[in-house]
Parts: sequence; structure tokens; C-alpha cells
Amino acid sequence: MTTTIIIIVCSLLLLAYVFDISSRLTKIPTVFLLLFLGWIVRLFADRFHFYVPDLNPLLTIFGTIGLILIVLEGSLELELNKHKLPIIKKSIMVALIPMFLAAFGISYLFTIIGEVSLKVALINAIPFCVISSAIAIPSVRNISKFNKEFIIYESSLSDIFGILFFNFFALYETIDMISFGHFSLDFLIIIVVSFFGVIGLSLLLSRIKHHITYTPIILLIILIYAISKEFHLPGLIFILVFGLFLGNLDELKRFKWIEKFKPDKLDKEVKKFKEITIEATFLVRSLFFLLFGFLMEAKEILNLETLPWAVIIIEVIILFRYLTLLVAKLPILPLLFIAPRGLITILLFFSILPQQSLLMVNKSLIIQTILLSVLVMMFGLMFAKKPEEALQDANHDLPSLHD
Repeated sequence: MTTTIIIIVCSLLLLAYVFDISSRLTKIPTVFLLLFLGWIVRLFADRFHFYVPDLNPLLTIFGTIGLILIVLEGSLELELNKHKLPIIKKSIMVALIPMFLAAFGISYLFTIIGEVSLKVALINAIPFCVISSAIAIPSVRNISKFNKEFIIYESSLSDIFGILFFNFFALYETIDMISFGHFSLDFLIIIVVSFFGVIGLSLLLSRIKHHITYTPIILLIILIYAISKEFHLPGLIFILVFGLFLGNLDELKRFKWIEKFKPDKLDKEVKKFKEITIEATFLVRSLFFLLFGFLMEAKEILNLETLPWAVIIIEVIILFRYLTLLVAKLPILPLLFIAPRGLITILLFFSILPQQSLLMVNKSLIIQTILLSVLVMMFGLMFAKKPEEALQDANHDLPSLHD
């Protein structure tokens, strides 16, 4: 039995690798194929009566580790300099505004149908309003450099802002000045933790002489995130700061204090660290979506009661995204359609306490919203311009970023 499981898991991950390579040609998002593959495996398991233990706890574990690695991978790729400030400002704007507008718009509908408080409605609406960097970042490798960079910034920030937004309403019984004060204090604490954590891990990375170098760094990153989560602190900020610091060493070399980190040696280690992170991210992300697909049921996918709600949610998301892109003077296509829901939506959904949950916000609605958003992105990318053409348009529009 053990050998069979190993054969199945290895075969599935190799297929995931094939999907990842072929997505450049087919423009079909890898996550869509992984979910479908996991679902097919579930059908075979049921058909041949294989015993399968409860795998739901693994979903949260893989999801959390996958989120950490995805944000780390994305932040390592981002450049921070004065030339990037316009695109950073625009990405913050597009990450925040549609999220807030969609959250309040969807929650308003929930209050009408479910007759619940705005606070409870918001807790259930926010998971639908966060872009999944786990899906968005791997899906934009074949578009222009400008649009790709924008999506990396926006989706990573959307994950962080979305979790902060959700935690604020989920953790505090009442929303008043005291809760805002506690929230601000938590934010300051994680900034301090990030500062010391980044310094400590960077020194460790530059000075370790043991043949095992990167595994303890990744484990410490996951440990710091897990501890911060136990204290309800926004641990993704630490990961983002750490990745940005390592990814922008060239920009920091002009400061004398950076010499303490042995920047030349650290720069070489960071390149290897990036490679390890990319490999680990692929592995964990693939396992997560295969597992989620395996846990899906046909009746949840084809639930006609929740399908109209899923369509409405997607329409609301696209509407507010379109308006924000228009105001931000960013290219509408293909950015309008690159707003998939996924890993964060699932994790936040499972974080909703029973007393705060709504009957209409169930697993069927989550699955359908994710699949529809991925389909929208897939067709949007299929009809997107070639990278060379999109890059010309982006360069043409760049002066407007300084408006």
C-alpha cells in the first residue's frame, strides 16, 4: 500500500510538472489542470473503493506553507528603486480599492439575503475579494514584463492586505477606536519583528558554512510566520520584507552598514536560495491544489443553488477591478481578467468560526468562484497580446504612471 501511494504521488507531481511546462503553449492555468487531475483521482478512488483517510487537515498545512513560499518567491523577484515607485503605488491602489469595494458590495448582498450584521457579512465576503498569488504569479510568465511585474506586486500585496482586512473583523468583537488601536499595535510589533528577523536570517545566510544552508532558513521563516499567526500578527509582512531585502541587495550596497552582511557572498547565496524556493514552491503548490481537487465532489461543483451567487461575485469583482484600472490609467487587457481566487480564499474560508459562518457561503460557492475566476483568467490570457506587443503598449503608457 505504501509503495502504491508513493507511485501515485510521484506520478501526479510529474504530471504537474508537465502541466507547468505545457501551460506556456496552451495558456491553460496549471491550477485548473491540477484541480481536475485531483478530482479524477478521487473518482477512481471511489470507483475502486480505496480507503482514504481524512485529508482535510493536510489542506490547511500545505496551504499555509504554500502561501509562505509563494509570497517569498514573489518578493525575491521584486525590484525596489525610485524607478519602481510608480508601479508600486499603482499596485497598492489596485490591490486595495477593488478589495474594499467588492467586500462591502458582496457583504451588502449577504445582509439582504441572510439578514445578518455587516460585520458577519464582511467576514464571509472578504475571502472572495483576495487575489490568489498562488495562481496569478505562475500564470503570467508569458505576458509582458511590465504586466508581469505589476501582477507580482499586486497579488502579493492583495494576499497581505486581505489577511489583515479579514483578521481585523474576525478577531475583534466590536469595531471601535480600541480595536483600531490594538490592530495598529500588532502592525508595529510585526514591523519590529521583521526588522530583527531579516537582520538575523540575512546574517545567518551569509555566514553559514555547513553544507546544509537553505533548509534551516526556510524552516525559520515558516516558524516565525507560524508564531506570529498564533499571536494574530500579520506574518506575511515579515516574509515580504525579508524577500525584498534579499532581492534588492544591489540597491543596498551603497550603504556602509550592508558590509556586515558580506554582500558579495550573500548575493551568491541569495541566487541559490531563489532556486531552492522556486522548487519548493512548485512542489507545495502542486500538492495543495491536487489535494483540494481530490477533496472536491461533483455535487459541490455542479450545485445550481450557489452557481448564480458565484457568477454575481465574479461580476462584482470584475466591475470594480475595471473601474480601478481605468482610474489608475493602467492597461485594461489583460490585467482586468488576471484576478483569480484560490489559496487565500480557501484558507480564509476555513478560518471562519462556526458562529460567524453563513449557510450561503459554503464549499460549493468557494469552489465555483475559484473555478470561474480561473476560467475568466484563462480566456483573458488566451486572447491577450503577445509579450512584445504588450511591452510596447506598456512602454507607451509608462509616462502616465508619473501623473
